[in-house]
Amino acid sequence: MERAVERVALGGGCHWCTEAVFDSLDGVVKVDQGWIAAEEADAQSLSEAVVVYYDAKKITLDKLIEIHLLTHNATVNHSMRVKYRSAVYVFSQDQKEKALKILKEKAALFEAKIITKVYIFAHFKRNEQKYLSYYKKNRDKPFCQKYIEPKLKKIALSKL
Repeated sequence: MERAVERVALGGGCHWCTEAVFDSLDGVVKVDQGWIAAEEADAQSLSEAVVVYYDAKKITLDKLIEIHLLTHNATVNHSMRVKYRSAVYVFSQDQKEKALKILKEKAALFEAKIITKVYIFAHFKRNEQKYLSYYKKNRDKPFCQKYIEPKLKKIALSKL
Protein backbone atom coordinates (compact mmCIF):
# COMPACT_ATOMS: atom_id res chain seq x y z
CA MET A 1 0.00 0.00 0.00
CA GLU A 2 1.43 3.34 -1.04
CA ARG A 3 1.70 6.16 1.50
CA ALA A 4 -0.01 9.47 0.80
CA VAL A 5 2.74 11.72 2.13
CA GLU A 6 1.72 15.34 2.58
CA ARG A 7 3.42 18.24 4.33
CA VAL A 8 2.54 21.19 6.51
CA ALA A 9 4.83 23.53 8.42
CA LEU A 10 4.22 24.62 11.99
CA GLY A 11 5.70 27.25 14.26
CA GLY A 12 4.89 28.42 17.71
CA GLY A 13 7.73 27.89 20.08
CA CYS A 14 11.22 26.52 20.13
CA HIS A 15 11.80 24.36 17.07
CA TRP A 16 13.55 21.75 19.22
CA CYS A 17 10.29 21.30 21.14
CA THR A 18 8.11 21.33 18.05
CA GLU A 19 10.36 18.82 16.31
CA ALA A 20 10.18 16.43 19.29
CA VAL A 21 6.39 16.68 19.52
CA PHE A 22 5.76 15.82 15.88
CA ASP A 23 8.59 13.30 15.67
CA SER A 24 6.78 11.30 18.37
CA LEU A 25 3.56 10.85 16.39
CA ASP A 26 2.50 7.75 14.53
CA GLY A 27 1.94 8.73 10.92
CA VAL A 28 4.63 11.40 10.82
CA VAL A 29 7.25 10.31 8.30
CA LYS A 30 9.82 13.10 8.75
CA VAL A 31 10.26 16.40 10.58
CA ASP A 32 12.58 19.09 9.19
CA GLN A 33 13.63 21.60 11.83
CA GLY A 34 14.76 25.15 11.16
CA TRP A 35 13.38 28.57 10.25
CA ILE A 36 10.48 29.46 7.97
CA ALA A 37 9.34 32.62 6.23
CA ALA A 38 5.98 33.20 4.59
CA GLU A 39 4.81 35.13 1.56
CA GLU A 40 2.72 37.53 3.66
CA ALA A 41 4.35 40.85 4.64
CA ASP A 42 3.90 40.29 8.40
CA ALA A 43 5.69 36.94 8.26
CA GLN A 44 8.56 37.35 5.78
CA SER A 45 11.24 37.23 8.46
CA LEU A 46 12.48 33.79 9.47
CA SER A 47 10.84 32.24 12.52
CA GLU A 48 11.59 28.96 14.32
CA ALA A 49 9.41 26.19 12.89
CA VAL A 50 9.30 22.69 11.45
CA VAL A 51 8.10 21.10 8.23
CA VAL A 52 6.11 17.97 9.03
CA TYR A 53 5.84 15.24 6.38
CA TYR A 54 2.99 12.92 7.26
CA ASP A 55 1.10 9.91 5.98
CA ALA A 56 -2.39 11.31 5.46
CA LYS A 57 -3.84 7.80 5.76
CA LYS A 58 -2.51 7.52 9.32
CA ILE A 59 -2.82 11.06 10.70
CA THR A 60 -4.90 13.98 9.51
CA LEU A 61 -4.13 17.65 9.06
CA ASP A 62 -6.88 18.28 11.62
CA LYS A 63 -5.08 16.16 14.23
CA LEU A 64 -1.69 17.73 13.49
CA ILE A 65 -3.08 21.25 13.92
CA GLU A 66 -4.90 20.26 17.13
CA ILE A 67 -1.69 18.84 18.60
CA HIS A 68 0.19 21.93 17.52
CA LEU A 69 -2.29 24.25 19.20
CA LEU A 70 -2.26 22.24 22.43
CA THR A 71 1.53 21.95 22.69
CA HIS A 72 2.50 25.61 22.38
CA ASN A 73 0.97 28.78 23.72
CA ALA A 74 -1.43 29.48 20.86
CA THR A 75 -3.40 32.19 22.70
CA VAL A 76 -0.75 34.60 23.99
CA ASN A 77 0.96 37.33 22.02
CA HIS A 78 4.34 37.98 23.64
CA SER A 79 7.52 39.88 22.85
CA MET A 80 9.17 36.83 21.21
CA ARG A 81 6.39 36.22 18.63
CA VAL A 82 8.62 37.26 15.72
CA LYS A 83 11.11 34.52 16.59
CA TYR A 84 8.38 32.13 17.75
CA ARG A 85 5.52 32.96 15.38
CA SER A 86 2.35 30.97 16.13
CA ALA A 87 1.66 29.72 12.65
CA VAL A 88 0.51 27.06 10.25
CA TYR A 89 2.46 27.37 6.99
CA VAL A 90 0.65 25.81 4.04
CA PHE A 91 1.74 24.74 0.57
CA SER A 92 -1.45 25.36 -1.43
CA GLN A 93 -4.61 27.44 -1.45
CA ASP A 94 -6.67 24.30 -0.77
CA GLN A 95 -4.54 23.48 2.27
CA LYS A 96 -4.90 27.09 3.46
CA GLU A 97 -8.69 26.87 3.33
CA LYS A 98 -8.63 23.57 5.24
CA ALA A 99 -6.26 24.99 7.88
CA LEU A 100 -8.39 28.10 8.39
CA LYS A 101 -11.48 25.92 8.85
CA ILE A 102 -9.66 23.68 11.33
CA LEU A 103 -8.45 26.68 13.37
CA LYS A 104 -11.99 28.01 13.53
CA GLU A 105 -13.27 24.63 14.76
CA LYS A 106 -10.45 24.22 17.33
CA ALA A 107 -11.16 27.63 18.87
CA ALA A 108 -13.72 25.86 21.07
CA LEU A 109 -10.85 24.09 22.87
CA PHE A 110 -9.62 27.38 24.33
CA GLU A 111 -11.03 30.03 26.62
CA ALA A 112 -8.90 32.77 25.05
CA LYS A 113 -8.75 33.66 21.36
CA ILE A 114 -6.27 31.64 19.27
CA ILE A 115 -3.61 33.93 17.75
CA THR A 116 -2.25 31.29 15.36
CA LYS A 117 -2.27 32.47 11.76
CA VAL A 118 -2.20 30.58 8.48
CA TYR A 119 0.47 31.65 6.02
CA ILE A 120 1.61 30.56 2.57
CA PHE A 121 5.04 28.94 2.92
CA ALA A 122 7.83 30.86 1.15
CA HIS A 123 11.25 29.77 2.43
CA PHE A 124 12.89 27.21 4.73
CA LYS A 125 16.37 27.26 6.23
CA ARG A 126 17.35 24.00 7.95
CA ASN A 127 19.04 24.24 11.33
CA GLU A 128 22.67 23.21 11.80
CA GLN A 129 23.20 19.43 11.86
CA LYS A 130 24.27 19.46 15.53
CA TYR A 131 20.81 20.79 16.54
CA LEU A 132 18.71 18.43 14.43
CA SER A 133 16.94 15.67 16.39
CA TYR A 134 17.91 17.65 19.48
CA TYR A 135 15.59 15.83 21.87
CA LYS A 136 16.63 12.36 20.66
CA LYS A 137 20.29 13.26 21.25
CA ASN A 138 19.80 15.16 24.53
CA ARG A 139 16.86 13.67 26.45
CA ASP A 140 18.54 14.12 29.83
CA LYS A 141 19.53 17.76 29.38
CA PRO A 142 17.67 20.26 31.59
CA PHE A 143 16.08 22.03 28.59
CA CYS A 144 14.55 18.78 27.33
CA GLN A 145 13.35 17.79 30.79
CA LYS A 146 11.80 21.20 31.48
CA TYR A 147 10.21 22.03 28.12
CA ILE A 148 9.94 18.97 25.89
CA GLU A 149 9.07 16.16 28.32
CA PRO A 150 5.87 17.89 29.59
CA LYS A 151 4.63 18.29 26.01
CA LEU A 152 5.28 14.64 25.21
CA LYS A 153 3.55 13.58 28.44
CA LYS A 154 0.56 15.77 27.58
CA ILE A 155 0.24 14.03 24.22
CA ALA A 156 0.54 10.58 25.79
CA LEU A 157 -1.93 11.30 28.60
CA SER A 158 -4.56 12.91 26.41
CA LYS A 159 -4.14 10.32 23.65
CA LEU A 160 -4.02 13.08 21.05
